[in-house]
Amino acid sequence: MPFLSSFLAWLFILALAAANGALREAVLVPSLGRTGGLLLSGVLLSLIVVIVACFLVRARRGLTVSQGFGIGVFWLVLTLAFELGFGLFQHKSWADLLGAYMFEDGNLWPVVLLATLLAPPTAALLQARSRSCAARP
Repeated sequence: MPFLSSFLAWLFILALAAANGALREAVLVPSLGRTGGLLLSGVLLSLIVVIVACFLVRARRGLTVSQGFGIGVFWLVLTLAFELGFGLFQHKSWADLLGAYMFEDGNLWPVVLLATLLAPPTAALLQARSRSCAARP
């Protein structure tokens, strides 16, 4: 598994996620309300993950679906460790931390986590299929 490039891609997602959070709090929630802001922010972050996964797979030609799944698991573990670690560092309670995993008030965090897990293997599968179609006479 291409560890370094996967980790760098995750760091890029992390930076974009922070920018997405700033956009959500400064623009989306004031404009759309809490529910609308959270919904749009969750969709945007999921799209960010998918786009980064597609770029990573394209850059790493020949990435297998199983390697893509390994990247997805790696990204998911990093994301959960970061979220829980940062929350505990801020002295948030476990109830507050686990509340982010509920679909309440437009929160799509579980969807973002699913995209984080599935985007790399899906992108690898699509790339493999397009290569096999292009190789046919």
